[in-house]
Amino acid sequence: MNKQSSAGNRGPGVKSDCYVELELLPYGGIETELTSKVKALYGESIKRLANEILEDFGIKNAKLNIEDSGALDFVLAARIEAAIKKIVDTNHEYLLPVIEENKSVSAKDQFRFSRLYLPGNSPKLMINAGIHYPNGIILDLEDSVAPDKKFEARFIVRNALRAVNFYGAERMVRINQIPEGLDDLRYLIPHHVNLILVPKAEEAEDILQVNEVIDILKKEHGINHPIWLMPIIESAKGVMHAYEIASAAGNVASLAIGLEDYTADIGTRRTNKGDESFFARSMVVNAARAAGIQPIDSVFSDVSDMEALAKNVQTSKGLGFDGMGCIHPRQIAVIHENFAPGEAEIEKAKKIVLAFKEAEAKGLGVVSLGSKMIDPPVVKRAQNTIELAINMGKLDKNWGNG
Repeated sequence: MNKQSSAGNRGPGVKSDCYVELELLPYGGIETELTSKVKALYGESIKRLANEILEDFGIKNAKLNIEDSGALDFVLAARIEAAIKKIVDTNHEYLLPVIEENKSVSAKDQFRFSRLYLPGNSPKLMINAGIHYPNGIILDLEDSVAPDKKFEARFIVRNALRAVNFYGAERMVRINQIPEGLDDLRYLIPHHVNLILVPKAEEAEDILQVNEVIDILKKEHGINHPIWLMPIIESAKGVMHAYEIASAAGNVASLAIGLEDYTADIGTRRTNKGDESFFARSMVVNAARAAGIQPIDSVFSDVSDMEALAKNVQTSKGLGFDGMGCIHPRQIAVIHENFAPGEAEIEKAKKIVLAFKEAEAKGLGVVSLGSKMIDPPVVKRAQNTIELAINMGKLDKNWGNG
């Protein structure tokens, strides 16, 4: 019996994607059938890429049907490779070249006001996500991907990490819950991911397991820079172990909370006011601060209510969070504006930084503002506020040089 498989999406609402059916044959060479609205313009190049992929995997006899809905090369390659690997046992990969923009390395303490979630099996949402300028783009392999599509999503996400320009956004991926998520890592670590989100983290061991696999893959592929982790606290157990998780490893850059799963776990309903999650959010903030990393708040699920979102961000900032997730690009600007430092914050930070510079110039070991001594963490936070204000256009970069 001939081996058959399929991969991809098709239907009236599908865009920037394709659906492929592959049948391995005992003889007859390669037969490629293409259905596409752009067949006249791009039909030959689509077939050429498809045949190149089959040849790369050593497939000499097969029938390949492609239903194209505007798929770019990274999508077409991912769908064909997924179909091949459903019926051929091979570790070989067909890898597109890495664009220069996606070779950048992120910093542990860089700003993470916003992180935009994108379903890992929906390439149409990835292509232009960077033009909205979130701080981070999360290619999601977990909750937003149907169980029967998770295998295919790995190839889409891997290829997107190599081929899609995210315009400077930190390249993030949310893996599946451990232990399944450990298998996701080999599709990510060698392909220029900056940060891994670890869902439903409940103890330090979860982080240690992830790092064990990451370290093996980094060694195999000669990767020397850190790959950051953002554990997500989504249960009562995770909340009670928040500091243990936050301090589990040096590459844990931030600690997030996921309130939909958390409220379900404690048997209550999530509200905009958020009284039901006050304890958990405060625990996450304190755990993160104690560990010296960033606390990151949950997503706000009502994408139509910008006023409620702004209030939520202000509450989040008041609790001590440094950022939050978003599920629609229209939320990004509201999140940035409300997490950004206000005028009073900027003025206070300026005074602290100037006092620090004056103490430094005088060779003093301590910094004071009026009659108050200023601790190093306070100075560092003030410097971060100034940097943030400059980056967001709220303060001239030469303000302290006059």
